[in-house]
Amino acid sequence: MDSELEEQLRAAFRDKLRLLQVELHAARGRTVTARDPAPLLPSTRVLLKRREVAEVEQELQNRREEFRQRMQRLAQRRQQLARRERQHRDAVLRFDSFLKAVAARRERALRRAGEERARAAAERAEAARLQRELAGLLRHRDRLARCLRSLRPFGDYLRDVLARMGQFQDVPAMLVHFGVLAGVRAALAREAEAGQERLAQGRARLQRYRQETSTELLGTKDELARLHTRLEAARQDVLQWESCWTHIQSTAMQKTLLLAQIKLAVLNLFQLTTAQLRIPTDRAQEDTKAQLDMVLLCMRGLADICATGTHPQHIRGAGLLQGQE
Repeated sequence: MDSELEEQLRAAFRDKLRLLQVELHAARGRTVTARDPAPLLPSTRVLLKRREVAEVEQELQNRREEFRQRMQRLAQRRQQLARRERQHRDAVLRFDSFLKAVAARRERALRRAGEERARAAAERAEAARLQRELAGLLRHRDRLARCLRSLRPFGDYLRDVLARMGQFQDVPAMLVHFGVLAGVRAALAREAEAGQERLAQGRARLQRYRQETSTELLGTKDELARLHTRLEAARQDVLQWESCWTHIQSTAMQKTLLLAQIKLAVLNLFQLTTAQLRIPTDRAQEDTKAQLDMVLLCMRGLADICATGTHPQHIRGAGLLQGQE
């Protein structure tokens, strides 16, 4: 395939050279038959020949470059085909893959063509937009020119003011100065507005704080009233429990006195009983229960004596036992 393409290129170049030679000979024949009073000089013919040779060389170089690029593409294609041959050993599958690749290239070519058409349409739309924008800019330039003509008296006025003041070098410097003043005034206005906004926010916070404080104060007053009520109730309870404790103490003292009297009475009764019955007394002075038991035993014996007229055995036994002890 490469050799055929090279032969075709060589044949095309030979045809081109023959065509150029025929045209050159024809031009020379017309020149001779016309009998031009100013024939071409040999140097001119040489230059023409050189130019033709340069054109042919340039055409040949272009064809060679095209041929080289095509050979590169063919080499790439050959590599792709070699990879496909290595990947697909079966002839049927290789043919199917080739058809698929062809379809894909066709689809890509169609897609690229569609993209190119879309890009061309977009470029045409962009060009139309730029034309419209240019027309708008031209109209804006005309308006600015009219505005400049209308503002020219103000420029004259500013130059007169500059001449009368003598403080600034030119009008732009004066405008810059007044612009700075205007900027400072705007900044001060913004700062004042921000201060007013901060003041309003502070007032709103103060109002909310007052409301919250008032609510908390009311709650504190209610809590204080409840605590005061509880304090009064606690004081009443304290007074009641103090009076109860005083009553308990007095009752305890009375019971203590009564107990002491009972103990003293039991002791006296015990001593009197044992003295009358001549029973030895070995009970402790503090053992009131034992003394009372002995008195009850003696009383039971006396009751038996009164009932039967005989000395009860258990009293005698108790006396004997106490004597033995």
